[in-house]
Amino acid sequence: MSLVTTPRRTAALAVASGVAFVLAACGTTDNGDSRTDNKPKAAAKASPDAEHGTHAQKAAAAPVRHKPLREGERRVTVRMPEDYTPSAPTGVGTDDYRCFLLDPNVPSDQFITGFNVLPGNPAVVHHVILFRVPTDQVAEAEQKDASTPGQGWTCFGSSGLDGGLEIDAAPWLGAWAPGGSEQIYGKGFGERLDKGSRVIMQVHYNLLVGKEPDRSATELRLAPVSDKIQPLQTRLLPAPVELPCRPEHSDGKLCDHAVALADLKQRFGQGPGATADLLHLLCGPIRPGPVQSCTRTIMKPETVRGVAGHMHLLGRSIKLEVNPGKPDARTLLDIAVWDFDNQGSRPTKPVTLKPLDTIKVTCRHSQELRDQLPSFKGIPDKYLMWGEGTTDEMCLALLLVTRP
Repeated sequence: MSLVTTPRRTAALAVASGVAFVLAACGTTDNGDSRTDNKPKAAAKASPDAEHGTHAQKAAAAPVRHKPLREGERRVTVRMPEDYTPSAPTGVGTDDYRCFLLDPNVPSDQFITGFNVLPGNPAVVHHVILFRVPTDQVAEAEQKDASTPGQGWTCFGSSGLDGGLEIDAAPWLGAWAPGGSEQIYGKGFGERLDKGSRVIMQVHYNLLVGKEPDRSATELRLAPVSDKIQPLQTRLLPAPVELPCRPEHSDGKLCDHAVALADLKQRFGQGPGATADLLHLLCGPIRPGPVQSCTRTIMKPETVRGVAGHMHLLGRSIKLEVNPGKPDARTLLDIAVWDFDNQGSRPTKPVTLKPLDTIKVTCRHSQELRDQLPSFKGIPDKYLMWGEGTTDEMCLALLLVTRP
């Protein structure tokens, strides 16, 4: 993969390290760790479940509604080997992002043709993202896991592994957020998972509702590699969030942009905490306000197979357009009333994107929603920017695409 060092290209790579979002992947149809040493940890192994197989007791907390397997498919379940008790890893904030290394133990090259995330404790699980760990990064992932006390490792913004910071071809296998269910890719499509690969399950824990233990799992639909299956890739389309406090609340400490940005970096680290600044490079000049957007240019041909959007609790609407303002303009996604608890993907008919086509994501956020939502009770206004926390905000569209 060629990496051109233009300002916007550099910003795109850097933004990828801070994009951790968080919704059901596009389908086409006081740390609670008990471990204090650095000895190798037991890897989470796969168990081939039957059509209505058994699951760990805590993982079964989520409803499991299986869809029938198709010819050649089988279902494999990987789960955290033991309970994990979340806590704020930097000592401040109300969010914990934890990455768990899972081994699906596939004996040969496979395609993932669908998946089902089973949040063990849905009350504290804000979202789950599944990342591919290719064979040449397995040793790095195992070392990171072994050298970190407790299960897994802290991973605000990405999987925490070197490389892979690419938003135009993100190493995602799938994602889940409230409202998500089993996702099945259309016949003839899948995510490549080679023999010896691993899966990282990133779990975002929302500490506003407590710090109870969790033991989440995920089911993978697998099918042997075949020339009848086209590989899917994920394109991430982030846009900035720059929403000042309401005038009547603007005397709050976190209503100052610089102070709010410093707070993000304190809670999530200098890298993920700086995404708000990096989006200025990726998306161009930004004027603070409730509506923000970002336009990207397509450089190589691709076909859109699925689309999804993601915001947090103060999101109002999200829209995704191709070539806006031109005769061939099309709308791929238009959610006029955002519902955080219903973030399932929207199927779409195949849409071919050509080089030099543009694609624009637009989001609207509202500080007024603070007065209506229990999650913000006792939390004063703050200058809203892109942040990893439940009470921060995001604006993100996802495309699932095939490429020649």
